[in-house]
Amino acid sequence: MKIIDSTKRYEVLRERMGNGDIDRRSFFGLLGAAGLYAGVSGGIMTTMATQARAAGTELNFEGWGGVVSEALRANAFDPYEAATGNKVIDATFGGEAEVLTKVKAAGNTDGHNILHSSGVSWYKRWVDAGYNSKLNEANIPNIQNVMTAIIDPFRAITPDSLSAVPYDYGTTGIAYNTKYVSEEEAKALGANLLLKKELKGKIGGWGGDWANRAWYGALQTGQNPNDIKDWDAIWEKAREHRDLVLKYWSSGAELMDLLAKEEIYVTEAWSGRVAALQAQGHPIAYMDPPNGLAWMESMFVLKGSPMAEAEELLNFMLDPATSIAVAEGQKYPSSLDPNKVKMTPAIEALPAYDPTGKLDKLVFRDPGVWNAVEKEQTKQWNRVSKGG
Repeated sequence: MKIIDSTKRYEVLRERMGNGDIDRRSFFGLLGAAGLYAGVSGGIMTTMATQARAAGTELNFEGWGGVVSEALRANAFDPYEAATGNKVIDATFGGEAEVLTKVKAAGNTDGHNILHSSGVSWYKRWVDAGYNSKLNEANIPNIQNVMTAIIDPFRAITPDSLSAVPYDYGTTGIAYNTKYVSEEEAKALGANLLLKKELKGKIGGWGGDWANRAWYGALQTGQNPNDIKDWDAIWEKAREHRDLVLKYWSSGAELMDLLAKEEIYVTEAWSGRVAALQAQGHPIAYMDPPNGLAWMESMFVLKGSPMAEAEELLNFMLDPATSIAVAEGQKYPSSLDPNKVKMTPAIEALPAYDPTGKLDKLVFRDPGVWNAVEKEQTKQWNRVSKGG
């Protein structure tokens, strides 16, 4: 079989896709073939990849499941495996807290390498716990295309070296079924739509995060979510919401199922999951109330992971073709700067998408504020959620 330089093969495929000669799906299929059959000599393939072809390094990835995991598997992990010979073993978690609990109980990070992590607050939590790694950015050249606005909060926590690369962002707004709630009513009520007594038994909520419940309690009491003064008022609103809720959902897949089957009409929701429902034809609308919660997610590499392989995967995932394909699949905007990388109309139409690349119109959780009260307020939420 003829040996072909993999870098040239990759560049030819990229050029063909850029010219419109092949679509993105065909590009990834051909890229996989190139990685399997071509010689490896540099560029997107490193010397490490040659060794991996024989050794088969495994990377354990943990993420959010559903359409998000499907997008990552189809558009990032499968092509990466074909291109390098490495293996990505992906699993679904209910939240990072359960991963942190497992790691602490085991006393090591064995079996845990890369997490689809919930932004700056969890980044600081992993760093403070001592489980952060030190990425060599020279091995991740595509990081240069990441928005400065989305990467600076991570650098502020670890100025000497990053432990993760920001990968996507979105918002936790309010989803509502347009058969039962009008756009005019939704906009008029804002966050208080979640407290409409006439919808009792048809309201949902995310039960997996005390801070999400508190954020909406702040909006419902007219407080600045990053400067809460009256926590008693917050939890009173949480009790009011609890008494109207049919069910607290625990995953994005469950959220989509409850809305699709019309078991609930209104809930706070993740923007990308709503976009996925809309693409499926469900009559679900979405709004971000004033001071609604925005968030960014990262690919966090835990201490003790095979760093060269992890860095290669991150660089592969940040390649514009890969990042855009994943963004279109999971329905969350890419972390890449739209001023540097041309986004597709499908991404530009996504909820929360910022065409400026500055993210200055989105409100993010201040990790210094929220992490400091986590222990005490988690106890409050646990009491409220159980009827207290």
